[in-house]
Amino acid sequence: MKISVITPNYNGERFLEETIKSVIAQQDLVVDVEYIIVDGGSTDGSQGIINKYRSQIYNVISEPDHGPANAINKGLRIAGGDILCWLNADDRYYPGALKRVAETMANHPKKALCFGHCPIINENGKEIRIWITRFKELFFPISSHFAIQCINYISQPAMFFRSSAYKKAGPLREDLICAWDYDFVLRLCHQGGLVQLNNPPLAMFRWHEESLGGRYFKTQFEEELDIATQDAGKYSVQVLLHFAVRWGIVLSYSLMAYLRKRKNERENRR
Repeated sequence: MKISVITPNYNGERFLEETIKSVIAQQDLVVDVEYIIVDGGSTDGSQGIINKYRSQIYNVISEPDHGPANAINKGLRIAGGDILCWLNADDRYYPGALKRVAETMANHPKKALCFGHCPIINENGKEIRIWITRFKELFFPISSHFAIQCINYISQPAMFFRSSAYKKAGPLREDLICAWDYDFVLRLCHQGGLVQLNNPPLAMFRWHEESLGGRYFKTQFEEELDIATQDAGKYSVQVLLHFAVRWGIVLSYSLMAYLRKRKNERENRR
C-alpha cells in the first residue's frame, strides 16, 4: 500500500532532520512511502538538510507559500498514495507507524480515516503535558463524529486518511489560522467515519514556544468552536459541550502560559 506523507517546512532546520529520518525509516515491504516536502523558500539550513536526503524523497517543492495549510494543499494535490497524511517539520513518527496504519486501513476498507496515540514532547524530545494527552485519550473508547464535534481529541500527526475521502472532502481551508486540521477531520467524517489504533503511539507532537499551538492557542479554540457550530448546528448538544470544554482548556493553557512567563522572568533576574 502506498502512503503519501507531506511535510510543510519554512525555516525549520532545528527539527527538520529528525522529522525526515522518522519518515524515510517507515519504508518496508508492506508500505511504499511517497515522501513530499513542501518548503516555503527557507533561508536557514533547511535546503542543505533536504538535499542530504534527496534520494529518499519523492518530490520537493520549494517556493513561497501562504502558510502551512497552503503548503500542505500543494503536497496533497500531487500525492499519489492510497493513504495520505502530513507531518510537520517539528514532529516525528514512531518506528513502524505507517505499517500499522496500512494494515488497519486494509482491514477497515470503508473507513475514511484512522488515528492513534500521540504524546506531546518538548524541544529535547521529552514527553510533557501528559495530562492533556490522557484527557484526549478518554474520548478514544467513544470515538465518533458526535464526539469529535464535542472536542478535538485527534492529534494531527497521528491522523491518516484515504485519498478517495480527501477528494470528496476537499482541500484544507486556507482562511483559518490554526484549526484547518479540525475542520478537515469533521469533513472527512462525513465520507466514511474513523477507526482508532491502540497503543503503541503512532507519532509525537512537538510543543514549543514558536509552534502554532504555542503562539495561537486562544485563536485555535475560537476557530474550533466556530467549526463545530457550522458542522453540528448552533444550538446542538455537541456545541454546548464544546463551549464548556473549550473554556476549561483555554483557562488551563492560559495558566500554564502565565506560569512559564513568571518562571522565565525569575530566571532572567538571576
